[in-house]
Amino acid sequence: MTTTGTTLVIGATGTTGSRTTAQLTAAGHRVRAAGRRPRPAAGAEPVVFDWYDPATHAAALDGADRVYLVPPVGDPDPASVMVPFLHRARSAGVHRAVLLSASAIPEGGPAVGKVHQVLPELFEQWAVLRPSWFMQNFTGTHAHARSIRDEGVVRTATGSGRVGFVDAEDIAAVAVRALTDERAPCTDLVLTGPEALSHDDIAAIVTEVTGRPVVHRRLSPEQLRDHLAGEVPVEFAALLAGLDLAIARGAEDRVTDTVQRLTGRPPGTFRALLHRTARTGVRQRPPGVRGGGRG
Repeated sequence: MTTTGTTLVIGATGTTGSRTTAQLTAAGHRVRAAGRRPRPAAGAEPVVFDWYDPATHAAALDGADRVYLVPPVGDPDPASVMVPFLHRARSAGVHRAVLLSASAIPEGGPAVGKVHQVLPELFEQWAVLRPSWFMQNFTGTHAHARSIRDEGVVRTATGSGRVGFVDAEDIAAVAVRALTDERAPCTDLVLTGPEALSHDDIAAIVTEVTGRPVVHRRLSPEQLRDHLAGEVPVEFAALLAGLDLAIARGAEDRVTDTVQRLTGRPPGTFRALLHRTARTGVRQRPPGVRGGGRG
């Protein structure tokens, strides 16, 4: 059944945005697929959108009554551009907003946590998705996936810490329900897969499924920071190393039933994702810093 009105999906070419767009259109919903370089998507209307160019916002919002919000990648203060946009969206007739955040970022926390904090004040119908790290980090163009393919190595400072890695398809499925169900969740939703895995477990599963030996190389946070500083600014490298340290201390060692409750089916496993990727040969896009992207 088609939802009245139009859903604006921001970040529609990204990891969760592309999947949310595909699932919405497959279910018969009208979708405007927004991005800086939007690509045609079956059943969706592409529209140019740039968080930093307010001139692109009006056309994207025209006729939309709900919006899926993917923050600008790598911005340490996304609220500075997102909150003015949210005020404009409300004035334009948007009544439901679903925000992609991260399991490590609480309401009122840093970065997108500030957007989370204001969302309920602006919209009566809302939800904040807080997924754990993406399983797709190990199958696409993320640094972990590249090092697996090129060297047979996963480098982290997570030690034996475990993570409830989540499939981006499941994040999208929850996003669709949050956007289209008769009642919005009006809460934040921590999303995980069905099991918490260490990076030793990840390496062993990749080895088992692909037949290629992969090992987890344990680094100190300082070693990881220095390793990453060759690819990203040192401040960002330090942030990522700090997130790994939090995992080592147990911050992500949890599993929730959110995917099951909202979609009516269990979340996908990491093994299932690897088998699916091997069959399709699809190279996933990286999610950026977080969302889980980290994922």
